[in-house]
Amino acid sequence: MPKLSKYEQHALKEIHSWKAPDIGWFGQALKVINQPLDKAGDLLFKTPVVGSTIQSAIEGLTSVCHDAAQWSVRPEAIFEEFRGDGHSTIKTHMDIHDLDLAQIDKVVGFLGAKYKGIALVEGAGAGAVGIAGLAVDIPTLITLNLRAIGEYAAYYGFDTSRQEERLFAFNVLGLASSPSDSSKALAMAQLIKISQDVAKKATWQELEKSVFVKIIQEIAKSLGIRLTKAKLAQTIPAVGAIVGGGFNAYFTMKVCDAAFYLYRERFLAHKYGPEVIEVTVKPAADYDPHYEEASQTV
Repeated sequence: MPKLSKYEQHALKEIHSWKAPDIGWFGQALKVINQPLDKAGDLLFKTPVVGSTIQSAIEGLTSVCHDAAQWSVRPEAIFEEFRGDGHSTIKTHMDIHDLDLAQIDKVVGFLGAKYKGIALVEGAGAGAVGIAGLAVDIPTLITLNLRAIGEYAAYYGFDTSRQEERLFAFNVLGLASSPSDSSKALAMAQLIKISQDVAKKATWQELEKSVFVKIIQEIAKSLGIRLTKAKLAQTIPAVGAIVGGGFNAYFTMKVCDAAFYLYRERFLAHKYGPEVIEVTVKPAADYDPHYEEASQTV
């Protein structure tokens, strides 16, 4: 078994620190501030206009999540980037796993900044429209972030056309959108389970189509509810554009950070073994994240 380079050892420490951060005074303050906002969001959920908006957003999200063509990336373009940076042997996803993490990080560069900029512009436009814009804004935001996740996956040698990789991508969104510690733990349990299963290099047992579809629909519903609640401040005309662009950029930052750290960890786990994966919570027992919002009536 090869040994981690010094760069990879340092990166692994950073990844483990990101997965189990210390919550400082600012984080605690945000929890206190968000509590009344969450309660206000719950009350607004009971109004007919908001309910129909959420339903439209969920329908759009379900379509996005099922249609991989909307958010897939062109792996060949990424392989060409590696070859342009001097790695002439990179022709497949698996070839990337022969590189050192430092070489990959160099090619990735400031990928997250690109997506955060796009999200800021899109969110500001939708926010200016008000609540009517949410039904379009939320599926568009998820499409953008699924594409960002797909790019990170490809750069670190993972193919999002595969079923297990699509499940992983959706759970990255689940983690980034989690409104509570318990929902974050559910998402992380899924991510750890999939990471470990793939890193063990066992043959992936394809989930039945009906089971896979059910899981995707539940995740889409949960995302629709979570993001609508988080973006309700956009419905205030005077601040809608500011909040819309700001939230989309903030959410995209969380998604890109999660993808950056998690795919780097998975790259190292594929190269050095599943034991490098930091188990912050117990791995999930199955591939259904069991998000609370999935059973919520809209």
